[in-house]
Amino acid sequence: MNVGRGTLGVIAGVLMVMLAAVGHLLSPPAFDPPPLPDSPLFREIPPQPAAEVRPVARTDRFRTETILVLAKNETLKATIRAPLSPGRHPAMVFVQGSGSGDGGEFTQQAEWLARAGIVTLAYDKRTVGYSFRSRDFGLLADDALRMLRVLRERPDVDPARAGLWGVSEGGWVVPVAAARDPQAAFAVLVSSPNVSPLRQVAWALNEQLLRLHAPTGVRDLLTRVMGGVGFDFLRYDGVPALRGISQPVLALYGTDDPSIPFVESTETLTGALTRSGNTDYTIRFLAGADHAMRIRGGPYAADYLPTLANWIKDLPRTARSPVPIAGATPVQRFEASDVPAAPWWGDSTILWLTLCLTAVGYVAAPVTEMVVRLRGRDLRLQARVHLWPVLRRRLRRMAWTGLGELAAVMAFITLIVLFSVNQAGAWPAVQAGWLVVRLLAIVMLVQTVTAFAAVVGGLRDGWEPTLWQKSVLAGVLGGTALLLLTAAYYGLFAFPW
Repeated sequence: MNVGRGTLGVIAGVLMVMLAAVGHLLSPPAFDPPPLPDSPLFREIPPQPAAEVRPVARTDRFRTETILVLAKNETLKATIRAPLSPGRHPAMVFVQGSGSGDGGEFTQQAEWLARAGIVTLAYDKRTVGYSFRSRDFGLLADDALRMLRVLRERPDVDPARAGLWGVSEGGWVVPVAAARDPQAAFAVLVSSPNVSPLRQVAWALNEQLLRLHAPTGVRDLLTRVMGGVGFDFLRYDGVPALRGISQPVLALYGTDDPSIPFVESTETLTGALTRSGNTDYTIRFLAGADHAMRIRGGPYAADYLPTLANWIKDLPRTARSPVPIAGATPVQRFEASDVPAAPWWGDSTILWLTLCLTAVGYVAAPVTEMVVRLRGRDLRLQARVHLWPVLRRRLRRMAWTGLGELAAVMAFITLIVLFSVNQAGAWPAVQAGWLVVRLLAIVMLVQTVTAFAAVVGGLRDGWEPTLWQKSVLAGVLGGTALLLLTAAYYGLFAFPW
């Protein structure tokens, strides 16, 4: 029995609508951050006082030392840059942001500050107890405090003026360390999120997709993936640690930072410090600076290093600024909202289980056929034997399309990540990538419908598949069906675009 193409097209269309409906019913609430209400704290920000950005004399020669510091379950390499001028100097420990890395990323800043008369220590980030899936900010704070003790024990360092500096993820680490060690002289927070990691990432993702003119479905796909991630550290609340800071705080933010909600970050910081009775904070917004305090990824913002050096060298006079918040006016369009938690069927564990079952089904098909051939089974006496080669080709194309869909989704997510760094000409690539992902999902659905129709037609015409052929059909058709349901959950069949 042959089924016409028009009939198959109607069936595929109906199934696509059903999958869209299933995806809508199974999906968590939509992630749609509301606009951030106007805050009176940021309506009129005074310019940064001229004394804070005055030129810094950088006449000191410095020496560079490399040491090994024993940390918990690991030994970390640290690089110290110290001025050669006599006497005791202020000192600072660099605490890294997210990801693995070494202290070499701070070389330019460290040398600049050393020439200005400030001892610096930059260390390699630990590899034991820190990973993409798991990180302990308390453990990272312990590393930072070990480094700070190393500096305080040096004869060229004034222990009363030795403090901590943290960037990005370091903004969750430094408050923990400062709260644990009241002897830390100060805390510098650079591009510190202060909201939970999940809110920070979700806010950055939403801003990035808006700049890329990405379709709504792209945000739904990515936020549903994020909502199913079970990393405990993503919901870390840094406010208690912020309340524990008793030292002077310098917080620096860039107005072109696409990675953190700097207005809410500032409100969280000031609210926590005020509630704990710490009024010794200075918050500065640097015009045009990005997440790393650079201008479009190039040189540092002109006022960044002078502001940092003048504040540290002039402590304790600069601890309490007459102008707590100053600089360029920040503009944050949307609130930093939590990504809705996925239901149990959207959990990352279920996703990996689904992909594993699909892989088993796809792999079982060629393996089963290979075993049958090796055992020399003869199919010539099978009724309607000519149908199997045609079905086998269909199944093979289905498997390759399913694998291609998985690869396309992974490549598309990678594309979005890469465009977080450089977005020049990005929106056509995003639109094209989303089109490819959705077209492959539709092709996969059409192939499933046509293959199933061919199987049904063969059975009605008298074809009697063997046990191993049934296994192959179940593996490929079942695996593709799981992929189609997964694609429906992640919005690949949703309307509108």
